Amino acid sequence: MTTIIKRLSAAILLGFLLLLLPGSILAQNTGVLRGTVRDSVGKPLFGVTVAVFGKPQGTTTRDDGRYELSLPANEALRIVFSSTGLRTDTVLVTLTPGESRVLDRRMRSRVVQFKEVNIEDRSLKTINVTPINPKVVSVLPTPNQSVEDLIKTMPGVGSANELSSTYSVRGGNYDENLVYINDFEVYRPLLVRSGQQEGISIINPDMVESIFFSAGGFDAVYGDKLSSVLDIRYKKPKEFGISASASMLGGSLTIQNRSKNDKWYWMASARQRSNQYLLNTFETKGEYRPSFTDIQLLTGFEPSSRWTIELFTNYARNRYQLTPSTRETNFGTINDAKRFTVYFEGQEFDRYQTGSASASVAFRPNERVKLKLIASGFATREEENFDILGQYFLDQLEADLGKDDFGDVAFNLGVGSFLNHARNRLEGQATSLEHKGERVGERSLWQWGAKVSTERIEDKMHEWNYNDSAGFSIPSPRDSADPRILLNDVVIARNTLESNRVMGFLQHTWQLSDTNRVILTTGIRANYWDLNEQLVISPRASITYKPDWKRNMSFRASGGVYYQPPFYRELRDLDGTAYPKTKAQQSIHAVLGGDYTFLALGREFKLTTEVYYKFLENLIPYKEDNLRLRYLPTLQSKGYARGIDFRLFGEFVPGTESWASLSILQTEEDITGDAYYLRYNAAGEQIIAGYTFDQNAVDSQKVEPGYIPRPADQRVNFGLFFQDYLPKSPTFKMSLNLLFGTALPFGPPGRDRYKDVYRSPSYRRVDLGLSKQIIGEDVVNKPQGKFFSGFKSLWIGVEVFNLLQVSNVASYSWITDVSNARKYAVPNYLTARQLNLRINARF
Repeated sequence: MTTIIKRLSAAILLGFLLLLLPGSILAQNTGVLRGTVRDSVGKPLFGVTVAVFGKPQGTTTRDDGRYELSLPANEALRIVFSSTGLRTDTVLVTLTPGESRVLDRRMRSRVVQFKEVNIEDRSLKTINVTPINPKVVSVLPTPNQSVEDLIKTMPGVGSANELSSTYSVRGGNYDENLVYINDFEVYRPLLVRSGQQEGISIINPDMVESIFFSAGGFDAVYGDKLSSVLDIRYKKPKEFGISASASMLGGSLTIQNRSKNDKWYWMASARQRSNQYLLNTFETKGEYRPSFTDIQLLTGFEPSSRWTIELFTNYARNRYQLTPSTRETNFGTINDAKRFTVYFEGQEFDRYQTGSASASVAFRPNERVKLKLIASGFATREEENFDILGQYFLDQLEADLGKDDFGDVAFNLGVGSFLNHARNRLEGQATSLEHKGERVGERSLWQWGAKVSTERIEDKMHEWNYNDSAGFSIPSPRDSADPRILLNDVVIARNTLESNRVMGFLQHTWQLSDTNRVILTTGIRANYWDLNEQLVISPRASITYKPDWKRNMSFRASGGVYYQPPFYRELRDLDGTAYPKTKAQQSIHAVLGGDYTFLALGREFKLTTEVYYKFLENLIPYKEDNLRLRYLPTLQSKGYARGIDFRLFGEFVPGTESWASLSILQTEEDITGDAYYLRYNAAGEQIIAGYTFDQNAVDSQKVEPGYIPRPADQRVNFGLFFQDYLPKSPTFKMSLNLLFGTALPFGPPGRDRYKDVYRSPSYRRVDLGLSKQIIGEDVVNKPQGKFFSGFKSLWIGVEVFNLLQVSNVASYSWITDVSNARKYAVPNYLTARQLNLRINARF
């Protein structure tokens, strides 16, 4: 902060002194570059950016195409002329002191020619989603370096776990997010409990061509979920190429090629990853042995301009093995600090195997019509195995700053042990057959689709916990005549479910004016699930308006009725019982937004704002423990989510993309029938709280909790992705990823949602990346030798994860002291600061 103040003070002082200098003195050290920018036929161009590469100087052309730019003299400068849809033009200029030089330019349209390539105008398809540059993922300095990490910086998106690819959108959970890869819906493993078990995201950033994201109010072409949609398109290779990356967390290799006759293409990728380096920063010490493998193949055949046949396959194998030894966690406040110490025996071994495949055939009977048939399948086999015995000590720490033993153990609060056991198995399969079609008119676009799918889930659960404190089982019957050991959270269940779904949609998009200022989209979806015998209808609509104003602004409104028929996780209660008749959750979206594009610092910026309100009905309440969502299908609630999102996007530094996002949210729910009773004994002391009236209690008071915060009620989220480089050495680059989210609600284990009144600490994380380009277009002095001759690009970098060394909380372990029946929430912290080395290369 001191450095920033000094620099700001120096800048203000320098500016004041410059104002006092005569113009003749300034002219001796500067020159002026002026001119006119025209297109290929000589028409003046408005809004062309004229910038100095590597320096924060620039301007834009006026209505008549003219520009004027003051430049330092006696310095070789690279002047860059750029505009959307035009080829970038670069000129080297060196001005003498006081020189005024005229430099006129003609810019040509950016045209790329390929043989027998169908050019699609996606403008009408993507007006209600946000495009994201996939190239940014390669410089994202996060542990996973995934597309989902990029999504976490978008407005309306929240996340509190850097090890996971999950995210919540506008008050929903990660089960409410749609993810597509080439029109194939992505499924997630069902038994994952924590981020360290999750493995590699199915989205391979090295294979991605385009990313589209919507945080709500999305069109009817997308499926039946409550919160968001992430639409991923993989590349169709144009030539042979190899890309590889390696770091202290793993590596990846991607190979692509296209046949000489341009009819066949393929792309294959393999990724291997281990989080062991990060997990060693956990407070739980032991032997971590995670291993995550992912293999993907995309291949296609285009016999003519009318036909395209494509196949995509994916196989993922995740292994997580842990043999814990000790743990020491300090928690509480400076005036009431405690220490939780555990000595472990046993181990955990989890295995997750998933495979997916999709085959599609696309046919164009003419230039306006496209028909597509997609067959897909998904299979998962998941196992959880652990027997972990922990013997713990809960101590009070000395809080008197004046004592020599400040921070040491003052006295013991209790001792105990726990034993956690699980033998869980889950197998699932899902297959589908889908047809999609579209017809492009002069000013409209029709889209339609129909899909049938089958699902089978076989789940075997056997898990329990045993807690002991000071020699007593918790809970303890305290009955010497009938001594028993009671187990906690006993789940012994076996569920087999088979079901079928039928769904379809119809959507029409058309321009209501010749100038493309008003675009209206209306659509409807239908979904029927034979397991709960429910048919849901989802009408959706959006409108975009771009007024003919001097300022570049556009407005949009979208909304509709969104249903989410349950999958297996929503059907399973805490005790393992499945309730197949559970009905679909419902959300009514109302979204108002606008974009304001403006020029600042000689560059183009865009400010996006959206205000939304979601009416939530027939919700299935759930408890959240790290990544484990535990639904309560026997309960039902209604609720709402409301908020406002902002995003500022542009070149904060010339030639680099950066953005900042701010979101304000409130989401609550009212659970039907969740009233409980406070019971008192004859002395007026509260003895128990429960859902039923106790005839033996002297007095009982009924309490209606009403609306309570939902588990994803994170009131404020801020995300920042920022890139920079050294002005005189642009091959040295910096990237920064910052996430901030306010406290999330949590509570003790059990079904009682009204007890989730506590708030975890705010999530704060900063990741920093520093890199140097060794080989590339912008490198002047390239390395010589046969070894470097095959490289197209080579980057080396160092990353600092959790730069500020913040102890973020993933979840809580609840420890009970039987002597006074108090429960302590012991935080389970996420990863600490860590360095990482990374190498990226393209051949």
